[in-house]
Amino acid sequence: MNGLVATKMARRLVVLPLLLFPFLLLVHTKSAVAESARGMVLEDFKSADTDGFPVDWEHESQRSQSKGREAYKVLSEDGTNFLAVKDAGQRIKKKKIDWDPKAYPILTWRWRLHKSPSGNEPIAAVYASLDTDLLFIPVFTKYVWSGGKPEGALTEGGMFSGSEIVVQSGLKPLDEWVVERVNVYEDFKRIHKHEPAPKAWGISILAGPGVDIDFGSIEVSSTISLP
Repeated sequence: MNGLVATKMARRLVVLPLLLFPFLLLVHTKSAVAESARGMVLEDFKSADTDGFPVDWEHESQRSQSKGREAYKVLSEDGTNFLAVKDAGQRIKKKKIDWDPKAYPILTWRWRLHKSPSGNEPIAAVYASLDTDLLFIPVFTKYVWSGGKPEGALTEGGMFSGSEIVVQSGLKPLDEWVVERVNVYEDFKRIHKHEPAPKAWGISILAGPGVDIDFGSIEVSSTISLP
């Protein structure tokens, strides 16, 4: 009798993990989905036209479009695409991104400076446009790499210029990727004293004249802890 009980117990111990396995797999899968839902890629520069210009991006000024197409080129390094910019002196923009800044307030990007003329202001910038004004002109916050202004310096914008926040200062490091993380949602509320639109208007990139700099992927997330 004891032998029969022992045999039944052994069978139960074998069957129990098999019964639990689908449940454990489901829990792991849901966790993975939740983790991926914490962020989204706004631009990874995986798509370029025949000239190397990033797809879905526009020039700030159509008059200087030919120079812009020459200055901004999508390249690849170790299997990862990035945007290489040389002597642009102008801004390009990507509009109508389906992005809720309240749900994904943390904007993350990386950039790599190769050279910049002394006294250039700004060296480069990433713009986050979270709303438009009454004339439907984008309201943006400009996160800059400054040649001389201290990190954290805030310059409030006017009617046709966005507020500027310095996130990187000086001409170094050179030839190294630098990762930036900013809370665009809280910055917008702090500067403009109201909530942004439910959907962000877009992002822009600027590199100054004579500047040689690269931009990596641009992402948003719900927390600042994402890599």
